[in-house]
Amino acid sequence: MRAAVFSLVLGTGPILILSAQSAGTFAATGSMNTARSAHTATVLANGKVLIAGGVNFFGSSPVVRHYLAGAELYDPSTGTFTPTGDMTMARAWHSAALLRDGRVLIVGGASSDYVAATSAELYDPTTGTFTATSGTTAVNGIATLLKNGNVLITGDIAQLYDPVTNSLAPAGSYSGPFPDGLSFFPSTATLLQDGRVLVAGTGDNSGAWLEHEEIYDPATGTFTLAGKVHTYGDSVIWGNYSATLLQDGKVLLAGGVSEDFGFFSAAELFDPSTNSFMATGNMTIARAAHTATLLPDGTVLIAGGFYLGLITAELYNPATGKFSPTGNMTIGRAFQSGALLFDGRVLVSGGVDDYENSTWLSSADLYTPRSPAPTPALFSLSSDGTGQGAIWHADTGKIASSANPAAAGDVLSMYTTSLFEGGAIPPQVAIGGQTAELLFFGDAPGYPGYYQVNFRVPNGVAPGPAVSVRLNYLGHPSNEVTIGVQ
Repeated sequence: MRAAVFSLVLGTGPILILSAQSAGTFAATGSMNTARSAHTATVLANGKVLIAGGVNFFGSSPVVRHYLAGAELYDPSTGTFTPTGDMTMARAWHSAALLRDGRVLIVGGASSDYVAATSAELYDPTTGTFTATSGTTAVNGIATLLKNGNVLITGDIAQLYDPVTNSLAPAGSYSGPFPDGLSFFPSTATLLQDGRVLVAGTGDNSGAWLEHEEIYDPATGTFTLAGKVHTYGDSVIWGNYSATLLQDGKVLLAGGVSEDFGFFSAAELFDPSTNSFMATGNMTIARAAHTATLLPDGTVLIAGGFYLGLITAELYNPATGKFSPTGNMTIGRAFQSGALLFDGRVLVSGGVDDYENSTWLSSADLYTPRSPAPTPALFSLSSDGTGQGAIWHADTGKIASSANPAAAGDVLSMYTTSLFEGGAIPPQVAIGGQTAELLFFGDAPGYPGYYQVNFRVPNGVAPGPAVSVRLNYLGHPSNEVTIGVQ
């Protein structure tokens, strides 16, 4: 691709400044309007967090679990939750994926103790409403946004959801083998750096439910076996663990529980380059149903878990392969949600304090990381980070201005700061509020410490001489610049 035909004035990007809360600690924030656990928490394009569904209880003897359709929004600027529209049905233990156009796809879960939710719905932040999609989704489906904008749904079967056509299609069969027929129930699905998806769960092997891992390749539409997890043993049903993509492209799988309620402190790394798992350091305490959040400095925050809700949290350092304690939450939690906010803090909401005695929580905590990360910066022709962006057509090197506007499908390039050196997790580029397809990100030639990002203009962007462009990286939004779009 051609180099730009202009000079960039490269300066230092804006630096993230956190609140007065001590680093490495949790502090209480506003409470949700409804106590809930097993809900989803999705950071929207505007920085607010969509809290959807979950389960709590009513009655005391016996306790009856109550599945929720209600949803609410957390505003980090005020520390408060406000109700938004209800889902089309109650569900818990479901999955959510933020689409390129800013909507949220909700799939799977359960609508009662004995009824699986085999449907999907969309949340539109512009209207605050949920609408049902067409078709029947997989049982216990997990939604994973692919690099092409479609969503892989992995449950008892695998499907692809196309947001453009609002339709579901088969995604190919799991590879197995399953001697007693197709019986695979994924617990996690993790998008890898190369666009494939690591799917881990349990499979039926002649009546014995064992851990099972597969890789989905969108390029071929096929599943293949992944290497075997070895920490937990071949005879163990393993669930309620976490799977986190690290900056080096590996996946950290941590904790979990066996079918006989044996809890694990063990952790493993999946290496996509070798298709194999390897042991890493153990957590400081055995836990399951915890949250795992990748922080901007590359460490992973592990918080809470059960059997009784754990109040402790710890950090995994990929550089050392070790876990170390960090500050405690304000209350023990299990089956809570965790979300990385734009300011670098982590919102941990709801959960169960004492699962046996049914103490559901409406409270929420904020974790302030020990190592605040700088916010990425986009450059403008005026050198002040506003107005016409220093963003050029990749084929001609001309600025994408009102005089040379970009069109849907065009490839554009720009420079930015503050990406993770050698990181595997890509930034996200939004044009006019729509997420662009990322084609490349890496070192900017001739500008040490800066990064080049190439992306394709998506369909559906409203034309104009000054359309907004913003980059988001690990929860950190850049400043906003503009380009011309026709």
